[in-house]
Amino acid sequence: MTKAKNDALQGSLRLLVLKSLQQGSMHGWGITLHIEGVSNSILRVEEGSLYPALHRMEQEGWIASEWGLSENNRRARFYRLTAAGRKQLAAEETNWHEINHAVGLVLNFSSIKA
Repeated sequence: MTKAKNDALQGSLRLLVLKSLQQGSMHGWGITLHIEGVSNSILRVEEGSLYPALHRMEQEGWIASEWGLSENNRRARFYRLTAAGRKQLAAEETNWHEINHAVGLVLNFSSIKA
């Protein structure tokens, strides 16, 4: 992934993770695969970014975790959205749409010079 794409991803990582967990409980690798798959391999979340973000979101109370077995029968920490996380997801989505709209206004602005 290019640096520009990676920077854009960093700014929306919380939103992407919360939205992924809206689908149901997932372990970290599953979240990564979900984001990559849904984005047609354009977005790739690195472990070095994902796990600290998951830890922060858990501290905020937006997600909860518990140990379980992955589809490969390996022990993994599974994350799920909490009620506070659903509320935060709604706020993050609203914020994303506002920013996206504002960026669109700037990109589509054409100045007419006399």
